[in-house]
Amino acid sequence: MPLHKYAVGQSVEFVPGKLDGNVPRGTYTILRLLPNDAADREYRVRNLRDGHERVVRESQLRDGPSPLPSP
Repeated sequence: MPLHKYAVGQSVEFVPGKLDGNVPRGTYTILRLLPNDAADREYRVRNLRDGHERVVRESQLRDGPSPLPSP
């Protein structure tokens, strides 16, 4: 079984597909890694702008913004 690419607490960019309706693209935070047997891992994520939570597939995610270095 493949491992999840992203970790809890990580910021990612969500890129919705044609069938995702009005789900806003943008920066989301990984809340949970969801178990499944499919090749496309699933995650529970929260939108940083509106606070809504949703389940997304790993193929819909891209690496998020890099954290700013500490001074």
